Amino acid sequence: MTIEFSKHPDGLVPAIVQDASTKRVLMLGYMNQEAVNATQEKQQVTFYSRSKKRLWTKGEESGHFLQLVDIALDCDQDTLLIQANPVGPSCHKGDDTCWGEDNTPSYGFLTALEEVIADRKNNPSVKSYVASLFAKGMNKIAQKVGEEAVETVIEAKDENSDLFLNESADLLFHLMILLQAKGHRLDDVVQILEERQKG
Repeated sequence: MTIEFSKHPDGLVPAIVQDASTKRVLMLGYMNQEAVNATQEKQQVTFYSRSKKRLWTKGEESGHFLQLVDIALDCDQDTLLIQANPVGPSCHKGDDTCWGEDNTPSYGFLTALEEVIADRKNNPSVKSYVASLFAKGMNKIAQKVGEEAVETVIEAKDENSDLFLNESADLLFHLMILLQAKGHRLDDVVQILEERQKG
């Protein structure tokens, strides 16, 4: 890995730190070659502190280390993307990230949809289909998952991809409602799948 430190006037390259599991961006720091070497040797993310004028291992005072998983170099060879496992909050203000976000997994649109489902559960509206399912109880929600699963299997046996994908969407949607009804989230299922992959 040849890093182009000379592209930056101060000889320091930006190092973006991302949680290896949740994929949330945690913080931004700067590195010189010494910091990169120290990070690789100690397996703890180490920066060059522009204010302290020395190497600085994240967590050396707070104990909130960033355990190194991987370092990747961008296409211009002058910016690093560091995958790490955080031990505690990454921001010096005590937040999970330097942008004030919770360091929770995000599955893009599915996470946004999950939040909508949770809102319909907690703030029911008479116009909401999801709220009406929660009102009917666990048996009705479980029944809907079963119905959508059967319809998905039926469409899988035919050649109409559009119908199959629509039934698959219905199944996933109702499964997400069932997870909420049982007090779980998508991430609980993902964690089980990740553990199985490791086994």
